[in-house]
Amino acid sequence: METGPYYFVKNLPVHELITHEFINTFVKKGSCYALTYNTNIDEDNTVALLPNGKLILSLDKDTYEETGLQGHPSQYFGRKIMKFIISIDLMDLSFKPDSKKYQRISWSFKEKKPLKFDFLVAWHHTGVEESMMSYFSNYQIQEHQPKIAVRTVADLHCPVLQSSELRGKPEVSCSAGELLDWLGAVFCNAELNNEPNNFISTYCCPQPSTVVAKAYLCTITGFILPEKICLLLEQLCHYFDEPKLAPWVTLSVQGFADSPVSWRENEHGFRKGGEHLYNFVIFNNQDYWLQMAVGANDDCPP
Repeated sequence: METGPYYFVKNLPVHELITHEFINTFVKKGSCYALTYNTNIDEDNTVALLPNGKLILSLDKDTYEETGLQGHPSQYFGRKIMKFIISIDLMDLSFKPDSKKYQRISWSFKEKKPLKFDFLVAWHHTGVEESMMSYFSNYQIQEHQPKIAVRTVADLHCPVLQSSELRGKPEVSCSAGELLDWLGAVFCNAELNNEPNNFISTYCCPQPSTVVAKAYLCTITGFILPEKICLLLEQLCHYFDEPKLAPWVTLSVQGFADSPVSWRENEHGFRKGGEHLYNFVIFNNQDYWLQMAVGANDDCPP
């Protein structure tokens, strides 16, 4: 299936994202996404554009003060505040094009403290409209498709699950938490047999388990939009339209570790790993589990 495209724009000024032309062309006519590329959330300035039209900036103290814009301290830096968060509602700005607020923000990003970043950008829309390639033609822009890697895992030890038992039952089924650990091990291609001479991993498949002759693992990597993930989830649900031997399938989605937000507009921090992810388990009776996980520097998912 088509999961792209998305675009890589080099040295794109932030003020380009707040122009009325950009807002009217992309933000108002679909779901527009942007994220700074190759920036570390705990030490660099980072920016994200959300599909609701909110532009979120996570800035270090010096940059924040130089912009002269109003924001609030990051909640993940303790007593010595080193990062600040600025949230700009582009939809609100678009209704007041001549307001002092818009003029101040525009002046800040264009003259007072011009900020440039490499951005990943994507746009979900219906109908034939302006293309991002032509809109950003004055900058270095590349079109990308997500990378798809497929591998078959032979003789895989899989946990036994029952859709009605989230917490599992001793000697009957495994819990949702045990499944999430197991999936992490499978994604890392770790050995699951806990052999005494294995010094890399002592993990073994939770019990009860069953051996599957062939398991299919497909990994899609890139700037993938929620609309595409919904489409993929819908297709996975149709997998069981005809009887299958497989008792369940999963869809795991890993968020960008250095994104300034995780769920909705919740601030995201890195701490040790920057994890924020969710996982769907779809059973052959059309029951499903939804698991959501974050690292220590995050609010609980909704």
